[in-house]
Amino acid sequence: MKPLHFAPLQGYTQHAYRSIHARHIGGVCSYYTPFIRYEKGGVRRKDMMDILPENNEGVPLVPQIIASGADEFNYLCDAIQEKGYKRIDLNMGCPAPMQTKLGRGSALLSAPQFVEELARQMTQRPDVRFSVKMRLGWKQPDEWRHVLPILHELPLAHITMHPRIGIQQYKGEVDMEMFRAFYEECRHPLVYNGDLQTLDDLARIESEFPQLSGLMMGRGLLGNPFISAEYASGTEWHWADRRDAVLRMHDDWLQFCRQKYVSDSQVLLQIKPFWEYQKTWIEKKIYKQLMKSGSFRNYMTAIQRFSNQ
Repeated sequence: MKPLHFAPLQGYTQHAYRSIHARHIGGVCSYYTPFIRYEKGGVRRKDMMDILPENNEGVPLVPQIIASGADEFNYLCDAIQEKGYKRIDLNMGCPAPMQTKLGRGSALLSAPQFVEELARQMTQRPDVRFSVKMRLGWKQPDEWRHVLPILHELPLAHITMHPRIGIQQYKGEVDMEMFRAFYEECRHPLVYNGDLQTLDDLARIESEFPQLSGLMMGRGLLGNPFISAEYASGTEWHWADRRDAVLRMHDDWLQFCRQKYVSDSQVLLQIKPFWEYQKTWIEKKIYKQLMKSGSFRNYMTAIQRFSNQ
């Protein structure tokens, strides 16, 4: 069994969700924040609230940043270090056009000179242990060959590789042939990320690449929140145990939403995304009722149906 990391997803894996998952399910060695970015002269207040230590008690948290150059990088690192963190993850894999058009995320992979610039900044912060999340490239799947030698000069905690290119976003197949080439050349501890949905997926990658230092799941864990505990224990849970654990998560998430929002309609808007990725294991009719509920009352009726199964 490899250490399992929980990848971030904007709008879903905020501090409340991470804390609830850690409390009721666990099995995760590190939770990563949605990337923190420099915007309009600073860091968004909600991003800083998300990493406050008091909002992440009991959660092994790694703040993630996205930056295109030294100025952004240093501003973000300063803000995070002021909160007491000594681990930071640099996102060089995000394919979102809003970020790549600014030279951030996977766009960095086609500009090794900017990777070198960021690497120099890392060496000037010996009290921080950095890791990097990346893709094979931005437009070509061999662009990593120009970046990996730069990363080899750094004392990284690990590299996380998602074997697609940036312009693919999340479409098409992962390139396992090119991932193997990267795996064989990478001298840093390596974490695999990409299209991991089931326990069989985790077992397959672990078997094919035994020297990996870890695995990372994002949408797969949002869709099957219990998988991390199943993987850690080596035992697949019964369906009822999965349901009960997820309902405990849901109850805490509902409480959080009720404390934060005033009206039932606001709460309903915020709570539905909790289920969005979970349609693979929930009965189709109940899932449809959960997601299409037009009123909070109908939503709670669907929750009751689900809990009575």
